[in-house]
Amino acid sequence: MENNEKMQSETVGKLFEALSKAQGNIESAIKDKKNPFFKSNYADLASVWEACRLPLSANGLCVIQTTGGTKTDAYLVTHLGHSSGEWIKSYLPLMIIKQDPQGMGSSLTYARRYALSAIVGICQEDDDGNRAVKAIEREKSKLEEIEPNNNVTNWQSAPPQISTQKTEVPKLEMKITDE
Repeated sequence: MENNEKMQSETVGKLFEALSKAQGNIESAIKDKKNPFFKSNYADLASVWEACRLPLSANGLCVIQTTGGTKTDAYLVTHLGHSSGEWIKSYLPLMIIKQDPQGMGSSLTYARRYALSAIVGICQEDDDGNRAVKAIEREKSKLEEIEPNNNVTNWQSAPPQISTQKTEVPKLEMKITDE
């Protein structure tokens, strides 16, 4: 992401009006999945989508989630668009612990769920990141058992940084007509 990159369209009035109407009808995502490790329930990505899909579409809103960056500096881009052509977007770094397709998929699904919730206003339970930090520490320990000198970053003492290096980010243009 470039420092001078636009994060929203020139105007956002119609988008915000539509989002406020949609938020009046968006309910909490149902926590219908079980996390056996933490012995808790959570709302998966499908549940979050189910909570907001109809209110968003009924108000001319759409969400598009894409990725960018590199293997070691990946991020999720979440776009919220309105039928007027107005839009906003956000970036969320992907913290990929295990560098394989499953690790990427897991990180991406987790990020998509939280970014979607954030951009449309669905509240999630917040444990101040404690569970995520513990999971990262567990993964670090597993990696150190396999390869003791792997230089895994301690995320708790040194949070990841988003690179300011220029990266090609696809430009999204959306035009919706009544034709």
